Amino acid sequence: MLNIQSLSVSYGSQPVLQEVSLSVKPGEVFALIGPNGAGKTTLLRAISGVIRPLAGKVQAFGKDLIQLPATQRARFLAVVPQARKLPPSYTVWQTVLLGRTPHLGWLGQPSQRDLQRTQWALERTQTIDLAGRCVDQLSGGEQQLVLLARALAQDTPILLLDEPTAHLDLHHQSNLLSLVRRLAKEQGLAVLMALHDLNLVALYSDQVALLVNGHLRASGNPGEVLTPQQLMEAYRVPLQVIAHPSYGTPLVLLNGHNREEL
Repeated sequence: MLNIQSLSVSYGSQPVLQEVSLSVKPGEVFALIGPNGAGKTTLLRAISGVIRPLAGKVQAFGKDLIQLPATQRARFLAVVPQARKLPPSYTVWQTVLLGRTPHLGWLGQPSQRDLQRTQWALERTQTIDLAGRCVDQLSGGEQQLVLLARALAQDTPILLLDEPTAHLDLHHQSNLLSLVRRLAKEQGLAVLMALHDLNLVALYSDQVALLVNGHLRASGNPGEVLTPQQLMEAYRVPLQVIAHPSYGTPLVLLNGHNREEL
């Protein structure tokens, strides 16, 4: 569904991504990992059209998304950004309804379908009880769920998430990622998300891509990518990887040999 081919991005004369290629299938949760500055956010921004790549293609359904006007591209992919950018004077309902903007007619008036999809998105994210509240009155976790609801209201086959669990407590992290994974399977969404927490990656993703200094170093299922050798080379810290006692997924543990220096 989402096919990235040899994507390269530069900021001025500084290369940030170099010939990155990967594919995300319908119903699949694909995680981007790597140290700070590896290019994860840049890749998502290039896919979504926020920045224009130096070379390469982003294709879905046989169309090159980079070449489409923004309004048409918004019918293919929705974005849950890293930073919360919610209009403070808007209610939760109004904010989520903004996700329907690419589907509005020339008069800009929401149809019954737009209202129904907004209601559905609020219900699926369990934010329907917040519909009448202003977004600046919400907690960080609630705001993140509203951003997800806005993206779901957009009703696209591709969903991009940039660090969706940043600043969330464990309860909200688990709820949000469980919902994303469930929706991917139920709705056949192609989900690409950047995450820092490697153990959340192991639990909730189907495929993983490891970026280091703008290069794709490894790609595969969590067991193939989350290996001690690859992770230590990428993050430059001593660690070990064991099987999760309940799920059998990789469990990444930092070695504490420098703890005495604290």
